[in-house]
Amino acid sequence: MTTPIQEVIVTARADALAERLEQGAAALAALASGLSDAQWRTRIPKDGRKVGVVVHHVASMYPLEIQLAELLAEGKPVEGVTWAAVDAINAQHARDYDAVTKEAALDLLRRNSNVAAAVIRLFNDEHLDQAAPVSLNADAPLTCQFILEDHAVRHSYHHFAKIRAALVG
Repeated sequence: MTTPIQEVIVTARADALAERLEQGAAALAALASGLSDAQWRTRIPKDGRKVGVVVHHVASMYPLEIQLAELLAEGKPVEGVTWAAVDAINAQHARDYDAVTKEAALDLLRRNSNVAAAVIRLFNDEHLDQAAPVSLNADAPLTCQFILEDHAVRHSYHHFAKIRAALVG
């Protein structure tokens, strides 16, 4: 989404979404930064990925999640995205980043969450209300705001809870 800077007026809704994304990313970063090397390598039950891989995963998915929201903001459908494709992407990511360092993952989390929040702030209320079919959700017509909340905004909170449960329980 390209909007001339002089025309950008951040709406309250977009700003609130961006702030929630920033808060989730900051909480995940704070948790991850305090982990020992052994905790960083702990596998998450039922998921199987290491904590560090999951932190990097959250960071690496922000651009794709924002891209999907941008499609909806333009009234375009999200096509070809399936849970099988998501599973394949996640599995390949886990193999590729099995030895990711804490520093690399936290740097990517910081950079990508900052960019994601900045892009969210470019959406106006009309963009957020725009709906189109989403293949990941049985082609249900979903709004840009729903996709943001269900993916980019929620993602860090979801994995934060899984990581904390794996390390405490």
